[in-house]
Amino acid sequence: MLRLCFTAEDLLQVTFADEPAPMVELTLAVAALQRPDPLFTLWRRRTLHTLPRSAGPLLELVPATAKGPLFLDPLSRGFDDGLDEVLSAPTPFVRTELRRVHAAGRRPVPWTRLLADRDREAWQILEHAVQSAHAGVLARSWDRIRAGFDAERAWRVQLLAAQGIRATLASLAPGARWQGTTLEFDSTDNVETALNGHGVTLLPSVFWTGRPLVGRYAQSTFLVYPAVTPLPLLDDPTTNALATLLGRTRAAILEQLTRPRTTTGLARQLDLAKSSVSEHTGALRAAHLTTAHRDGKTIWHSCTPLGLALLTGSPSTTES
Repeated sequence: MLRLCFTAEDLLQVTFADEPAPMVELTLAVAALQRPDPLFTLWRRRTLHTLPRSAGPLLELVPATAKGPLFLDPLSRGFDDGLDEVLSAPTPFVRTELRRVHAAGRRPVPWTRLLADRDREAWQILEHAVQSAHAGVLARSWDRIRAGFDAERAWRVQLLAAQGIRATLASLAPGARWQGTTLEFDSTDNVETALNGHGVTLLPSVFWTGRPLVGRYAQSTFLVYPAVTPLPLLDDPTTNALATLLGRTRAAILEQLTRPRTTTGLARQLDLAKSSVSEHTGALRAAHLTTAHRDGKTIWHSCTPLGLALLTGSPSTTES
């Protein structure tokens, strides 16, 4: 059983990550390469076929459970910053995490033993493995990863507005339930985490399909949970189907509106005239797929729950 112990202050400090964390997604993708999940079979076969050999050492550190050393999972905004944080992780933290992973049954190999001693060659192996895995797994799919993250985040924010924080948190996994101020998730582990007034950051992943995972990095506690639409479904040609239904330009605009955008911002992002954007957003608004509000002279557009359901293929917020 996984338990998250909230205080009233913690519930006021539940936040959604603004964007995917590249290093977290990378370790979850490496775990997905080793998980016998039927949903990922074709993706796994295709990715392993093209994965550079130099990425192999990362698979020796991160197991299929994704419970690898936490120094690999900094909550960085960019890959380069995240890699710098990995390489500069404090030695005591590195040693503690390696001991934890090895104690959990992950058999140590010689080069991972040397990481704890700050062996230069071992850390170069890790650096090259992370860079190769990023190039072979994440980089080519990052637009889809980001689109899936944005749609998931927007949908959860709509759910939060409609049903409140307790229902939103309980919806993150099947069977999740509240016992007083403790949120329980079914799990093979018996872990209890007290948030102690610091709150928690919600971090959806398009690679993870298991039970939620709790991580701590520095002073942050984050909860990784499966996004409604996993990567293999994002790989399907849904954009073409949406374009057939709405038209290519309106489909592109709708995809941008998982986050609020201005008319000017949409025009710049999609290389369209502002007058054209205004025409298309008006049509989407008339179909109840988007909404708009004015802030001074600026008009902000965003998806409605119906628009998000069309993008993600998931039920509307009300139905959920």
